[in-house]
Amino acid sequence: MNKQLLFYYFHSKRGLFAAVLARGATELEQALGDAATTGDGPRERIRAALAAQFDFLAAHSDLVALLAQAGRSDARPFAPAIKRLVVLLAEGQGRGQVRDDLDPHLAAAQALVLMVAYLTLEPLIAMSSPPLGADEPALRQRWKEAAVKLVLDGVAAH
Repeated sequence: MNKQLLFYYFHSKRGLFAAVLARGATELEQALGDAATTGDGPRERIRAALAAQFDFLAAHSDLVALLAQAGRSDARPFAPAIKRLVVLLAEGQGRGQVRDDLDPHLAAAQALVLMVAYLTLEPLIAMSSPPLGADEPALRQRWKEAAVKLVLDGVAAH
């Protein structure tokens, strides 16, 4: 594909950037949709959605790098994916499994930021402490489990 063809379809580098983000957002939403049907109750579906979100982002490092550089308006395509988690959190509130004082929109966005930030900074984090660096092959899985637990424990009704 040549440069002229790219500009014909996307009009600019910014247009191409937005198209790539939009496609990644759509694929993330599909992954979360598939995961959200797994589990008996809201907490299990939230756990599955968070794990699926992490796995999707870990498998799409180029998208994570783009998200780390995206501006505020570039994030709009991710609203449906975030809304999937918002709906699960709100369902959990309705069933008494998620804290009532929690803003589901904020918690869903924070979960995404937590995972994007980790995956962006993973090499730095692995090197920040000898025990983490020594466990680097398993570090991503440990981080995923800890991040999912952190979010679940943070939203849980007591």
